[in-house]
Amino acid sequence: MNEPSVFIILVNWNGKSVTLECLNSLAAVTYSNVKVVVVDNASTDGSAAEFKKRHPQVVILEQNENLRFAGGNNAGMKYAIDDGADLICLLNNDTTVDKDFLTHLVSRLQSDGKIGMVAPKIYYFDDPNRIWFAGGEISMWTGTMKHTGIRELDRGQHDAAREIDYASGCCILTKREVVEQIGMLDESYFMYGEDADWCMRARRAGYSICFEPKAKVWHKLSVASGGHLSLFKMKNKFISNFRFFFRYSTFAHKLVFPWMNLLVNGWAGVRYLLTARQ
Repeated sequence: MNEPSVFIILVNWNGKSVTLECLNSLAAVTYSNVKVVVVDNASTDGSAAEFKKRHPQVVILEQNENLRFAGGNNAGMKYAIDDGADLICLLNNDTTVDKDFLTHLVSRLQSDGKIGMVAPKIYYFDDPNRIWFAGGEISMWTGTMKHTGIRELDRGQHDAAREIDYASGCCILTKREVVEQIGMLDESYFMYGEDADWCMRARRAGYSICFEPKAKVWHKLSVASGGHLSLFKMKNKFISNFRFFFRYSTFAHKLVFPWMNLLVNGWAGVRYLLTARQ
């Protein structure tokens, strides 16, 4: 049986060194029917020229402006669909991947026709056995999203594939038919929340979101937004969070979640500052 074609989409904005490291790891991927597409968001650091020089097999889509995460990925997805992609993988440029990650993701996606999107197990790049993402959970009552297993050392406690609420935009594999049915990422999210919104639309269209622990990715956190706890990141996560929950929550949820969100996230912020951990 022929492997379905997979287009891997990376979005780059002045991230030449991290994107090159990602491309180097993708060059060792064992899945054969794959094409890598880099959407360059008007970088000024010579990224596009360097990518063409070092990875001539990679497709470079040079943009005239910074389309940010959603717009850049949408440009890549449009190219992939126009070029006949069967499956599309969104992958952060600040990652490295296990050589078999795509094989495992594709296998899980094909195991059940109801699965619309699949996410890998994602680790901290600087602490390679510590989990960053082993599934996504959404609580409409508290207005919060969280990663299962975050900051836990991997001892095999999250080694079962299962259905999850959402996949992190750090790495999502989906089907062409899903994109054609539910649309692409919502560009009204300035930053953050696009992935949860996309997954929610997939779920409402009848698809499930799945976590595949055999697929492994390592993530350098928040390179594009200035660090894990930058003011820029916290502000945009807050705005996007409220946009998402006001869009998808019921009237009863709307009466409760803003207050619960402030309590939960306020305490989480204090706890983080006290422990000084990522």
